[in-house]
Amino acid sequence: MESNNKLIRVLSIDGGGIRGILPAQILVALEEKLQRKTGNPQARIADYFDMIAGTSTGGILTCAYLMPDKYDPKRARYSAQQAVELYLEHGGSIFSTSTYQFLKSLGGITQELYSQKSIEAVLLKYFGDVHLRDLIKPCLITSYDVYESRAYFFRQHQAREKDGRNFFVRDVARSTAAAPVYFEAAHVKSMTDVLYPLIDGGVFANNPALCAYAEAHTVNFGVPITKHRTAEDFFIFSLGTGSAIKRGLLHNDIKDWGALEWIKPLVDIMMSGVSQTVHYQLDQIYKAIGKPTQYVRIDPELYSAKSDMDDASPKNLNALRESGVRNSETETNNLKLDNIADMLIKNA
Repeated sequence: MESNNKLIRVLSIDGGGIRGILPAQILVALEEKLQRKTGNPQARIADYFDMIAGTSTGGILTCAYLMPDKYDPKRARYSAQQAVELYLEHGGSIFSTSTYQFLKSLGGITQELYSQKSIEAVLLKYFGDVHLRDLIKPCLITSYDVYESRAYFFRQHQAREKDGRNFFVRDVARSTAAAPVYFEAAHVKSMTDVLYPLIDGGVFANNPALCAYAEAHTVNFGVPITKHRTAEDFFIFSLGTGSAIKRGLLHNDIKDWGALEWIKPLVDIMMSGVSQTVHYQLDQIYKAIGKPTQYVRIDPELYSAKSDMDDASPKNLNALRESGVRNSETETNNLKLDNIADMLIKNA
């Protein structure tokens, strides 16, 4: 482990559109445990993680947790509850489309289903003109550069060193959540005036935990790296957004499907499959070194909530919130969150 014998604590949050309410609500429960156990009612999620990673909706949450306070830039501006409220208060307007747009896009087949104006207005409200380099902790937020045909990672620690890797936080959030079919691709400018055409990082890393694990090997976290790091040096908490895959499809149901029938379930299958694969890889890594408690994943159940990434109806928003609370209160997850809080405090 690192020379100070403290683990490097990493939080990773999957993509999943409006289902981001689920991990956000679970983190409300974790933040409350941290506050009770430390006796500090002002404790924030960012205080107890050394690095946060996110894809799509997880990327937006990452930005929210790491936003600097207006009066104390070393402190987090938003509580975990305020991060949930971003979705509950504005989800309906973000995922709102007119009948004309729905018909014009043929339900998202010929062009994006939702206007980017609403999501950009919300991101401007929450993130203003804050720069990526100003976030209070190192981060890794995924996106995909369609011009270069390669992954693009937004990293606070890199933005501090190079203006060409620095962006407005609102543009980082817009890029990581630019889900094809749902929103127009983002076209964002770095602080050196270079334009990047970017889409949702979920197309290649819906679960960014393994990317975060790799990145964390290279970040100094304010202390010089004195040795080669191994898995033993990290504690990783990975949060999913619930599975969108519909169970019960039989061969007879799908055997004659064409492009139109496959497009949506195939996206769901690819995103869920990637998330499950990353979980399998990290789970095996930590079991192999005899440190299974240093990697924890919670992939919440949807319960009565719908799985659609864009169902932001009042009924489903409330169902997602209730599902998030219910997931945090199950005996298994409540124990996990207690153990996670203890691990985070011990290594603070």
